[in-house]
Amino acid sequence: MSLRAFAVWLSLALTLSMAAPVGAQDPPPNPRVLVATTKGDFEMELFRDETAVIATVVNFLGYVRAGYYDGTVFHRTMRDMLIQGGGFMVGENDQLVPKTEGLRGQIVNQATRNIQNRRGTVAMARGNAPDSARQQFFINLDDNSSFNFKNPTPEGIGYAVFGRVTDGLNVVRDIGRVRTGSQAPDVPNEPVVITSITMVQTGP
Repeated sequence: MSLRAFAVWLSLALTLSMAAPVGAQDPPPNPRVLVATTKGDFEMELFRDETAVIATVVNFLGYVRAGYYDGTVFHRTMRDMLIQGGGFMVGENDQLVPKTEGLRGQIVNQATRNIQNRRGTVAMARGNAPDSARQQFFINLDDNSSFNFKNPTPEGIGYAVFGRVTDGLNVVRDIGRVRTGSQAPDVPNEPVVITSITMVQTGP
């Protein structure tokens, strides 16, 4: 082999070695879910690509796949602030009752300063204890900086954001503006029912 031919061969070999390996694929897109309600539908993207909140996403998707949210309501609506749902159903005499069938244990709070409670984001609802979230979630209707992670103390850990509304934010705003107060200050007078939450097909 001549020196010139060897140089051409070496250049080609180096080019091929830097190419993408055979069979390499882009990572799968973030999962999306369709939330169907009695006030309209909206779509959410869940941040599976964010390592910090992947366990929170897995927890939420577990409830989705089990059909847990079907028939639950948005039991708290605070105009231009948030809507919260996933934990109650309409019982006798139109009173709200907790949904306990299929309820799993509490999860670790994965709030992080890298993902903030901005308008349109979805976060886990919880009690006073940092790691008390289970199935309930809320959607921010404004930039709620008071909910953000500040420090790892119980007072500063905040609420874990794990997704965002990608389509139908107008529906979410409408839910946040329903009349409330007949049962409790932030409880809608007419139930806003989640008829289903289903996975959206993202590939062929």
